[in-house]
Amino acid sequence: MQRLSPGATLGILGNGQLGRMLCLAAARLGYRTHVFGPEADSPAEQVATVSTVADYSDETALATFSAAVDVVTFEFENVPAAAAAFLAAHTQVRPSWRALEVCQDRVKEKQFFATIKATTPAWRAINAQADLEAALKDIPAPAVLKTARFGYDGKGQAKLRSAADASAAWNAVTGGKAVQGNGAFAVLEAFVDFTCEISVIAARGQDGKIVCFEPSENVHANHMLDTSTVPARVSAATAAEARGIATRAIEALDLVGLLAVEMFVTPAGGLLCNEMAPRPHNSGHWTQDACGTDQFEQMVRAVAGLPLVDPARHADVVMHNLVGEDVNDLDRYLADPAARIHLYGKREARPGRKMGHVNILKPKSG
Repeated sequence: MQRLSPGATLGILGNGQLGRMLCLAAARLGYRTHVFGPEADSPAEQVATVSTVADYSDETALATFSAAVDVVTFEFENVPAAAAAFLAAHTQVRPSWRALEVCQDRVKEKQFFATIKATTPAWRAINAQADLEAALKDIPAPAVLKTARFGYDGKGQAKLRSAADASAAWNAVTGGKAVQGNGAFAVLEAFVDFTCEISVIAARGQDGKIVCFEPSENVHANHMLDTSTVPARVSAATAAEARGIATRAIEALDLVGLLAVEMFVTPAGGLLCNEMAPRPHNSGHWTQDACGTDQFEQMVRAVAGLPLVDPARHADVVMHNLVGEDVNDLDRYLADPAARIHLYGKREARPGRKMGHVNILKPKSG
């Protein structure tokens, strides 16, 4: 393994709250951090050793950044392909661009799930309104239309309650503009009858060792994660299969770092894979206070060539996202000895903006 010595610099592409928490984890292990992103006074910039504020298309800034770090990783996967390729040609990048490429595109992602024998909801690739109208004959409404790339927290999505919604849904995801470029622009997905949503976060080191955090049960509000509860209310067999899917996925991608896999649990106890992300994940924030090693430290360990450790849970936990004006209701958490508050340093609370999260701990029940 290529182990980074204490004092080495971890480069992080992206300077949001996930980058902030990666920086804090890296500092605990004796590493410096250098974050790169387009926004000044960002959550990660506030705590990083060094920060570069530049556009991802700025090759001069990217070259200076790559020369100043010992390895590069990502806090989010939707970076321009050209920037990722440029960095990979100049320095070691973990995870590899191949893993990012699969996770960036819903079509490639769903095709990948099939290769590891993981089931997904019924879907069709869509490149025009006519494609959508034809697909609705095979996948009748209710259904959801999603852009193939650059969608998150409900962005780039439109629900179809009947086939009559096809035109409005297509205009909603395209903004009324003509579709250009290679590959499918969107996917149509069937609505799923599920009992709950879960996610599993797997870590894989340079030596190929894989460890998984246990599944979290996730509840969304307004297309955004609201709470993650652990232990999840699933059977031991379902939990084991969920970890198995995450393990197969991270191994097949030959990914060094983290992979979060979101799944639906059907009434029969089966699993349908929704999507995955090769980075720390909002649904893994509970690990910061309920486990001996959290998702951020595990990622730093993997990228830096350190051994991964058993992420055993020592407490039950509910993670609450603090979104928008939620951050103004901190007093009840500040007075609660079971609450662990994590704020992201954002000055302005806007509707839909993630301002922080809080983990509420309870004695471990099982």
